[in-house]
Amino acid sequence: MRTVRVGCGAGFAGDRVQPAVDLVDRGELDYLVLECLAERTTALGQLRRLADPTAGYDPSLDRRMRLLLKPLARTGTRLVTNIGSADPPAAARRVLQIAAELAVPVSVAAVTGDDVLDRIDVTAPAWEDGRPLIEHGELVSASAYLGADALLPALRGGAQVVIGGRIADPSLFVAPLAHEFGWSLDDVDRIAGATAIGHLLECGGQVTGGYFADPPYKTVPDLANLGYPIAEVDEDAAGVLTKPPGTGGRVDRMTVAEQLAYEVTDPRAYLTPDVTADFTTVRIHETGPDRVRVTATTGAPRPPTLKVSVGYRAGFRCEAEISYAGATALDRARLAGQVVADRLGDLIPRLRIDYIGATALHGDDLGGGAEPYECRLRIAGIAPTREAAEAIGDEVTALYTTGPAGGGGVRVTTEEVIGIVSTSIERSLVEPRVHHLAADR
Repeated sequence: MRTVRVGCGAGFAGDRVQPAVDLVDRGELDYLVLECLAERTTALGQLRRLADPTAGYDPSLDRRMRLLLKPLARTGTRLVTNIGSADPPAAARRVLQIAAELAVPVSVAAVTGDDVLDRIDVTAPAWEDGRPLIEHGELVSASAYLGADALLPALRGGAQVVIGGRIADPSLFVAPLAHEFGWSLDDVDRIAGATAIGHLLECGGQVTGGYFADPPYKTVPDLANLGYPIAEVDEDAAGVLTKPPGTGGRVDRMTVAEQLAYEVTDPRAYLTPDVTADFTTVRIHETGPDRVRVTATTGAPRPPTLKVSVGYRAGFRCEAEISYAGATALDRARLAGQVVADRLGDLIPRLRIDYIGATALHGDDLGGGAEPYECRLRIAGIAPTREAAEAIGDEVTALYTTGPAGGGGVRVTTEEVIGIVSTSIERSLVEPRVHHLAADR
């Protein structure tokens, strides 16, 4: 039975690049997928575009394309990615520029239509808190989650590189498989099977042991050289997960089962733009070292609406830190935190004080035990203006000489905060388009 080999070379914007190059060089791939977006990074892309009309795509694009375009051309592997973020056409044009510099012939397609800021109902309640979207602040982005149907015209048009924006993670994998096997998107069981494979692949190295390691309970060999995943998928949407030979990591029932459950709220109804997948029907079988066969996923028709991730200006956040060491480190850090809180008064409506090494993760209730010999005080807050937020950093810095003894190593960062809430939109209001670009001959 014919199989299509699909690899995932990025699970988020900051992922490593070399494993993706290794996948293309040695993985005998038909398709490489780079999944580079999350809700917040999509909104940040819109902010970059507002500040600079040419900067809406993900900043990692240049580094990835400079390393990948030649191997892609040499092996004939096609690339599908959402690295276009807030501006897929600009990303596509940049790929062509890099290809020209490298003397690599390439055809590129940009997929647009996810930007629905001018079409959402701003009076609709946000899923997270029930408040109307408009009450959250100035809206800067509204990105609908596009599905495989948005990508298929680009693949049918022959583009070697397909770049979109907010495309649902598993849809990046469903589209190439549906294209290669000629599946109807109404074939819910096959599309559900492809969705399960895509969900397992979409976080890159997580399914091969990254984020899985928890010594001594869960060990992962040679994690420093973690290989990224490959799926060999057949026409029935069953697939074998593996990784390049000689790489670190592990692929077995444990890593696959853990990734299958990752970020799944209802395993009986995993909603995507393509299908409603029932992950409780998935069957996992180890067929050899670092080889796991995934079969039997069933599905139901896709949801009638699309999810929309909405970004809004939520003020400015300042985070400031200072360290204390010695027998009374925690007591001095607590005194310093109280001093800063008193000096700020009511200036910062949302202030958080953490004692890293003592209470930062679980709070006072779950602390206990011996007092730490060293402690890092972190004070963070969100304010409506940058000037107000920067007062946190000013007061923490002042602790050098106006706070408890022995403070040092101050670090301060201030940045604008983009809040994220979710809503839905009727499919009829979303109009995906494909823009084919080719290098000048």
